[in-house]
Amino acid sequence: MYKNMPMPKPFSAEIVYFCNMSIVRAKKSLGQHFLRDQNIARKITDSLLPVTRDILEIGPGMGVLTRHLFANPAFSVRAIDIDQESIDYLHQELPEYQDRILYGDFLKTDIRQYYQEPFSVIGNLPYNISSQIFFRIIENRHLVRQVVCMIQKEVAERIAASPGSKTYGILSVFLQAFYHIEYLFTVGEKVFDPPPKVKSAVIRLTRNERVELGCEEKLFFNVVKTGFNQRRKTLRNSIRGIIPPGFDSPYLNLRPEQLGITDFLQLCQDIEKNRNIGDKA
Repeated sequence: MYKNMPMPKPFSAEIVYFCNMSIVRAKKSLGQHFLRDQNIARKITDSLLPVTRDILEIGPGMGVLTRHLFANPAFSVRAIDIDQESIDYLHQELPEYQDRILYGDFLKTDIRQYYQEPFSVIGNLPYNISSQIFFRIIENRHLVRQVVCMIQKEVAERIAASPGSKTYGILSVFLQAFYHIEYLFTVGEKVFDPPPKVKSAVIRLTRNERVELGCEEKLFFNVVKTGFNQRRKTLRNSIRGIIPPGFDSPYLNLRPEQLGITDFLQLCQDIEKNRNIGDKA
């Protein structure tokens, strides 16, 4: 009677994923949109360049990326998540890696307790705090050699934007000062649960050779932030409260989006020199 009946197909990774959806609920307050496409997950992890052995995943969620990372013997992986449900689920599913799956807030964690040598960051970043995560990465740029992450497409375009474009802004300048940016590929809404209302994109940041800015870091950040917060004005007007009396530069006649990274650095170096001369006078 049953001889000619087809054998059931083995569970796919996506079916297993949906069977476990009741265990971990995506939380809007945490900006969670769980990736459920194994091909995209593999494509993301394959985008890591072999620049470090140590890898930190931010926000593993249901572990779709995590499993690919732990399966690669070339990597030494840790994962950190602020969602206790995700941590409990991953500890249950990957018991051999419990000590590598950490409960914590990346934004508040002193990363030096885990890493003294360069490491790479990977993750499907929570949409609502992706910019904060990037600023935290900038703070730890001496350790973070590479970042491969999925974020909102709009944010990815801003980060990769060139001078002169409407999307070029504060995050573009800060990250491009220290990292080479590559926009890798776009990801549609349907590969997530719940689906976001916007498209996503995967980008790669690779640490450049710039060790020092050649000016005070605080001054650089202040000039860039102040300039772009009033981006319709020329820098002469927007950063008037920052530049020393009598200081002049051709850069002051431009709007902030017209300056590249080296232009901003040169302007800040000139401001600093002028301040020092004034202090000695």
